Amino acid sequence: MRVVAICRTRATSSEQRLLRHMHELRARVFKHRLDWEVHVEHNQETDEYDRLDPTYLVLVGNDGQVIGCARLLPSTGPTMLGQTFPLLAGAARIPRSSSVVESSRFCIDTERSDIVSASGLRDATHTLFAGIIEWSMANGFDRIVTVTDVRFERILNRAKWPLERLGSPHPVGNTIAVAGLLPADEASLELVRPSSYVPLFPAAVEAAA
Repeated sequence: MRVVAICRTRATSSEQRLLRHMHELRARVFKHRLDWEVHVEHNQETDEYDRLDPTYLVLVGNDGQVIGCARLLPSTGPTMLGQTFPLLAGAARIPRSSSVVESSRFCIDTERSDIVSASGLRDATHTLFAGIIEWSMANGFDRIVTVTDVRFERILNRAKWPLERLGSPHPVGNTIAVAGLLPADEASLELVRPSSYVPLFPAAVEAAA
């Protein structure tokens, strides 16, 4: 199991295949499992933020199948928090900084990720968390802003990567949503990273060691 960083505009044909399966996974999770109000066409979930050339972190199993994903966009441009859910920031200023990246559309295929860590969470979850932190650090970001629901906030707490809320939770569709900040630093990476984790940037890890 490994995390692959992909930008659509520079993706190879094999990476394009992974992105197609990623959008299919998003449809299965967000539309069919969680029943969120999302746009699905040809069995793929997409939104306006996919048109902004984000970086996708795609979790790929040993069989080459997509197990999970997350989407990363700089907070200095249009973001899900700033454009769609500004209410969730409450009285706090919406982060717009070259040191902050927004993570969205995090999901895991629970049917393909049955290995559970000591925290009670799936290894796939820990692996994708570690990939987000490692990628963020390598690209000059020290904080991650995200919009999620309170259920996932509890998962972050169990992973020892707690969310610093920006505002109060609010109903959004059929869930209770919350926005907050997560640290992207070595201490957080050490806490969430499973023993099986394959670094995105091996040379950087070796240099740090």
